[in-house]
Amino acid sequence: MLGWVVTFLVVALIAGLLGFGGIAGASIEIAKIIFFIAIVLFLVSAVISIFRGRTRV
Repeated sequence: MLGWVVTFLVVALIAGLLGFGGIAGASIEIAKIIFFIAIVLFLVSAVISIFRGRTRV
């Protein structure tokens, strides 16, 4: 998922350098949304793993 964030940031940087402001702005917003979704999923996963604890094998 973070790979998508990096992809959209690279697209935004290239579009910004070439003068496509609208595409750059949209790419940055998409990257932000995906980044925050990834952070939320990470936190949920961390909390669930803390509450589950270690299982015996």
